[in-house]
Amino acid sequence: MQPYLYDSPTFRMACQQFDMVAEFMNIPEMARNRLKMPKRALAVSVPIRMDNGSTQVFMGYRVQHHLTLGPTKGGIRFHPEVTIGEVAALAMWMSWKCALVGLPYGGAKGGVTCDPKSLSLSELERLTRRYTQELIPVIGPQVDIPAPDVGTNEQVMAWIMDTYSLQIGHAVPGVVTGKPVLLGGSLGRREATGRGLAYLVSRTMDTLGMQAEGATAVIQGYGNVGSVAAISMAKQGIKIIAVSDAFGGIYNPKGLDLNKLNDHVAVSRSVVGFSEAEPITNEQLLLLPCDILVPAALERQITEGNAAKLNCRILAEGANGPTTPEADAILAQRSDIFVIPDILCNSGGVIVSYFEWVQDLQSFFWSEGEVLDKLFRLLEQAYMQTLNHARKHQISMRFAALSLGIKRVYDAKVVRGLYP
Repeated sequence: MQPYLYDSPTFRMACQQFDMVAEFMNIPEMARNRLKMPKRALAVSVPIRMDNGSTQVFMGYRVQHHLTLGPTKGGIRFHPEVTIGEVAALAMWMSWKCALVGLPYGGAKGGVTCDPKSLSLSELERLTRRYTQELIPVIGPQVDIPAPDVGTNEQVMAWIMDTYSLQIGHAVPGVVTGKPVLLGGSLGRREATGRGLAYLVSRTMDTLGMQAEGATAVIQGYGNVGSVAAISMAKQGIKIIAVSDAFGGIYNPKGLDLNKLNDHVAVSRSVVGFSEAEPITNEQLLLLPCDILVPAALERQITEGNAAKLNCRILAEGANGPTTPEADAILAQRSDIFVIPDILCNSGGVIVSYFEWVQDLQSFFWSEGEVLDKLFRLLEQAYMQTLNHARKHQISMRFAALSLGIKRVYDAKVVRGLYP
């Protein structure tokens, strides 16, 4: 079965990962396409009136990968390079991620092909509300629950909730997660992915017998995930020596003062130009000598061209799909690098999104301490299961994480059967 509709480098990469794991697991050939291909995809035109009076049409997408274990769950990204193939790949990875950490969800993803930085706040609101209007037939608290992703935030989620609620006739906070606490959001949700990443880095350092105090970290992508991970790791005693964003990177071998850096970013909207560091490109940043390398930007950053040159001990994947299969093959031969794969490493966000959804359904909310305690418990369980599976079968951490996630979805489909 050829996935012509979704054909893109990112979707081919997700399929290649799945095919290798399915072969390792001896999943019957007749079941593979059913597991791999998305259940449902929606492509919509999103026309909005711009501030200058003109009308501009954007393309929007929502892909639901499977609904076997429950409603689908996944972010919405606003980015110029969004395609339906990229969205389908991210939905597939979200399926394996949710299953790996034991959440009753299938994977989904959505996006609009736009540059949110070029839109005014009113244009962004009109875009969000029109896109939501087109999604109403396929989203809902028991169907598909969106969340923030690249280029979206709490405010965007508030607009989605409001638009959906107006159509339904009453407030429906459970239709999205990652929204403001005032509207039914969860304490700790915004920081969950970065905090979860830092927790797993700490557990990995324990596994490897490394000391956090004085260790060095490099972060590609100083957005919500990267900045929170940096702060969380710094609290453990790890020194952040380089960070980057879409505009470039900065490097200080003595360590960056994160408080001053965050003040600079608040004003300039970029890490570039920070006075207490020297400039560095994203490409150079990935190859810096460090203990922990965190790719927390977009997909396909660790490639066949640079995998052999990485100079880190731990590769903690904050982004989705940052390492290509070709790079994976190289990393598998490098015993000096321990990979925390994306579907485990960045799962803190969807875990706390699940907590937010549960709180909304119950109309009963938890303290931030309760949220963090439950988050770290689930991460610990998933980390140990993945590590033990990797050791037992002598496979990589990525192979172990993917095989655990895929097997749970496969087993659920077998038990439910095929209708009619």
